[in-house]
Amino acid sequence: MPDFEEIYRLYFADVYKYILALSRNEAVAEEVTQETFFRALSTIGTFRGDCQLRV
Repeated sequence: MPDFEEIYRLYFADVYKYILALSRNEAVAEEVTQETFFRALSTIGTFRGDCQLRV
C-alpha cells in the first residue's frame, strides 16, 4: 500500500472536486476534504485491502 502522503497526493483533487460539486461552497469543500483525510489517516491501519483504496 502506498504511504499516506502518496494517497493524499493521488486523491485530494478528486475528493475536493466531488465535495465542491455537492456543496457549491469552497470553504465547506476544503473543510470536508480535510476532515475526510484526517479520518482516513486515523483509520488507515484497519484497511484490509478487500476493495480499492479509493472506495
